[in-house]
Amino acid sequence: MNSFYASVEQAERPELRGKPVVVAGKEELRHGIVLTKSIEAKRYGIKTAEALWQARAKCPDLIVLPPRYKLYRTYSEIAREIYYQYTDLVEPFGLDECWLDVTGSLALHGGDVEVVAREISERVKAELGCTVSIGISWNKIFAKFGSDYKKPDAITVITRGNYRDIVWNAPARELLYVGPATERKLHAAGIDTIGGLAHASDAFLRRRFGKVGFVLRTFARGEDCTPVKPYDPTARTVERVVKSYGNGLTAPHAITCPSDARALIWLLAESVAQRMREDGMRARTVSIGVRNDVDLAGYGCQVKLPHPSAATRHVAQAAWAMLVSREPLDEDHPIRALHVRASDLVGIPAVEQLSLFEQSEPDWEELDRCIDELRRRFGNTCIVRGTELLDSSLVGIDIKDENTVHPVGYFHR
Repeated sequence: MNSFYASVEQAERPELRGKPVVVAGKEELRHGIVLTKSIEAKRYGIKTAEALWQARAKCPDLIVLPPRYKLYRTYSEIAREIYYQYTDLVEPFGLDECWLDVTGSLALHGGDVEVVAREISERVKAELGCTVSIGISWNKIFAKFGSDYKKPDAITVITRGNYRDIVWNAPARELLYVGPATERKLHAAGIDTIGGLAHASDAFLRRRFGKVGFVLRTFARGEDCTPVKPYDPTARTVERVVKSYGNGLTAPHAITCPSDARALIWLLAESVAQRMREDGMRARTVSIGVRNDVDLAGYGCQVKLPHPSAATRHVAQAAWAMLVSREPLDEDHPIRALHVRASDLVGIPAVEQLSLFEQSEPDWEELDRCIDELRRRFGNTCIVRGTELLDSSLVGIDIKDENTVHPVGYFHR
């Protein structure tokens, strides 16, 4: 779906159509970067992730809107309902992208895949007011490439007969999971195109990238045979193995004291633990990520919990202990961003063996579940911890529900 957030805003507010629009984070909370730009804003050279002051310098008449993630999820679900009428094999890749495998159902829709693609495109445009770019191919990687090849409102067919001309001549960065660091390594070896990566030697890939290098070469050659996983419209997801739960936030201001750091740690831990409890999981490991406010350098560390837990208290205490053991939390060592992650997951058993020798403590998970139920009924901010009120700039932030939903990892299998 093209310029998804901005397109949804223009669909909801017709007076914005044809005007340069960006959806951006709140400048007063130091999230003032472009999340999505409309097609009209793109013509001014505005780029995703650039600061708003830079975007306004390029386009003085720029219209800036705050994100409305619940609305975007609604549009995403409506689009998936359209896709689901053509096949039950619909695998979401973030809010605005999906893979559809129509191999088995193509005969039901006339037998011409391009006709099906055009029909889907027209329906999304008519029913949602948004445009889509569609890639058609025999594998997921090239279909994804095709959907990015021409924008907006385009259909690109990548076949076994033309992929060498279209895909192999494209820059290496256009291939899924070739990021800036990988691109630099490839360029240093004289590989600048996807075709060059497709012909890279085993020795080079093993030396520079390890196993992932062979995966990328498989992608470049069109040999990936990963199936499209069936989408469950009831659960609104596909079956996948979750390996960790994490959440991070760029602080509204430089963190220079223990109280502000503690408030943010607990806010993040709350989101992480709540999501674990929703999925019936516990973590054995907690990790944090820290980025300073001077040169944006960062690091991470982790610790094992004494027992697997999904209690907010246990996740927060472990994260806090790691932070205070490594950071002075003063004016000379300001922190810009924090991240909390829970991993090494196990399911919550139906029956648990209690210890006869360890001193028992309150059932923090049970207390958290009571709070979870209230939040499901009245919203995530209906109950907050006193610790989270130590920093007034964080009050009212729904850390769990107001985050951008990024694509799920392709390697989650």
